[in-house]
Amino acid sequence: MKLTTLFFTCLFFASCSTAQMAFSTKNKKAIELFMQAQNEPNRTVDPITRGPNYSGAISLLNKALEKDPLFWEAHLMEAEFYELLGNNLAAIDHYREAIKINPKHTPTGSTYFYLGTLEYVVGQYDNAIKTLTTYKEYKKASPQYLAKADQVINDSKFALEAMKNPIDYKPINLGPGVNTKDPEYFPTITVDGKTLLFTRLIDDKRVAGEYKKQEDFYISMLTEHNTWGNAVPMPMNVNTVNNEGAPTFAPDGRSLIFVACADVDNSYGGKRQGKGSCDLFYTKLIGQDWLDPINLPGEINTGAWESQPSLSADGKTVYFVRQVVSKYGKPDSDIFISTLGENGKWSTAVRLPEIINSPEMEESVQIHPDGKTLYFSSRGHQGMGGLDIFVSRLDEKGQWGRPVNLGYPINTSFDENSLLVSADGEIAFFASDRQGGYGDLDIYYFVMPEKYRPIKTLYFDGLVYDAVTKKPLEGSFSLVDLKTGKEVIRSIADKVSGAFTVSLPINQEYALSVSYPGYTFFSQNFNMTISDNQESFHMDVPLVPITDASPIALRNVFFDLNLATLRPESYIELNKLSDFLKSNPNLKIEIGGHTDTRGDAVTNQKLSDASAKSVKDYLISQGISSSRLTSVGFGETTPIFTDEAISKMNSENEKEKAHQENRRTEYRILK
Repeated sequence: MKLTTLFFTCLFFASCSTAQMAFSTKNKKAIELFMQAQNEPNRTVDPITRGPNYSGAISLLNKALEKDPLFWEAHLMEAEFYELLGNNLAAIDHYREAIKINPKHTPTGSTYFYLGTLEYVVGQYDNAIKTLTTYKEYKKASPQYLAKADQVINDSKFALEAMKNPIDYKPINLGPGVNTKDPEYFPTITVDGKTLLFTRLIDDKRVAGEYKKQEDFYISMLTEHNTWGNAVPMPMNVNTVNNEGAPTFAPDGRSLIFVACADVDNSYGGKRQGKGSCDLFYTKLIGQDWLDPINLPGEINTGAWESQPSLSADGKTVYFVRQVVSKYGKPDSDIFISTLGENGKWSTAVRLPEIINSPEMEESVQIHPDGKTLYFSSRGHQGMGGLDIFVSRLDEKGQWGRPVNLGYPINTSFDENSLLVSADGEIAFFASDRQGGYGDLDIYYFVMPEKYRPIKTLYFDGLVYDAVTKKPLEGSFSLVDLKTGKEVIRSIADKVSGAFTVSLPINQEYALSVSYPGYTFFSQNFNMTISDNQESFHMDVPLVPITDASPIALRNVFFDLNLATLRPESYIELNKLSDFLKSNPNLKIEIGGHTDTRGDAVTNQKLSDASAKSVKDYLISQGISSSRLTSVGFGETTPIFTDEAISKMNSENEKEKAHQENRRTEYRILK
């Protein structure tokens, strides 16, 4: 909580050079030891931490207190040194001793402030409220510290209330397939929930000398018994002798953004080039091989520290943490976002608004696959001390809501971060060094409370292949939300297998289109209204060569009932057909309109003629020459399902779907 080391001690004694005149003790040896302790941190190096020798100073102060146990200045300095070492409980004891010996030893009451804030940090919330209330009674108290005291008092009251109303929370260790004696942390998981990638701090025998510990990536697969298999390291073109950490899978499970940091020789590992400190890098799985990682192209990386990325489901936005300097001049970190441009480069990153980024540190961000729910850790929002985990939701106006603390005992007085929520929103993963693990930090999971869950998303997968030869194709596909007209996913199928996997929120209607050079493009629409126990939605994509004259259905072209008026959501599909024709300028096509078999045949014929002409007219309006287009109405003459077949169907729902299949617009290549 202090702004500068030993600032209070020197200030209290008026000046460090004349401090002897103000001591409470008369014991000259105690004063001599105190003065030695004051200089010890900068005079010698701690043999373990290799930093300032606070431990040596504490040893000298203990000797001074043996000479005079009522030497409260020595208690005060020892408290500060323990705090700098991170031993908060010992610091609290010495602050209390200084106050007990001389409750009014400072006119500003600063010791009460330091003590109260530390009591909050270690979870002694009742004591913190009492101590800081006493601090607020000092007329000469610092305005800045008074504001902080009010915040800590409010946070302590929040923490006490949260502890009175704990949430149902039963963390479960992922088991020996993932966790070892080494620290495991920063998990990321594919949207199908079957592949877990995480960071492990290992003893690397390839690294000689003093710095032999470093971070590598490991992958574990979910077995048929619903347990995690033995984790294996990623290949050496990804795992180098340098640190790799904080990975994020793209929804397809085949693209990865991660962090690599420069060493003392400014090396990022392998042949990687960076812009300074820690940068974000990208690699992709082609078949069974990961490409050599590259620095994320564009302006996203800087000379600052970029880390802990999280990629949105559409692959177009990456959220990450960047080290910054706060307005008070102290180290800080905030959450930033960068977007992927049409040129394949990432934009200059912008900071999320202040409702997310507090004046304190933010870390460990995850944008859920629903695209609307943000999980992150923060020291600055109302919490229980240390880093707490929060959730914020994006509203229909594109504004982030006020972050909500996930409550006790997910959050405690210790640091909580590295949270990962599954695509379906039911399970959350996190790292912890709690008792009962396999060693250091282990990865656990728990059932996410209902009120903190995101919109449920399922994975949508399939294969892209040649409709004739069945050969896999690296098709480019796009998914559009038919309600908003916005593209929610753009991706490419695997070059070797033709497989694709994406994540989609349920209870929405989507238009899928897939294209590949030399083939007619594929289109389909579907509604992700799915039963509760369903985990995925599968659709294979056969692409027809442009040499084939078979008719191709335009599944995302819609008309008002019994009218030939195009509905606006049809423009997405027809624009893609227009682009297809522009990229293949020698093609001529026939547009065919079809109706179902209900109603008058003459009326149906006229309706099909008019609907086919509407499509033709729209394509002409988009710059396609009329000489390349022919429109034909087939009426009810070429149904996919005959009346006889429909009559044998069991339900009215099945029959209606059959009639919908018969009402269609198609095109076929003439030349």
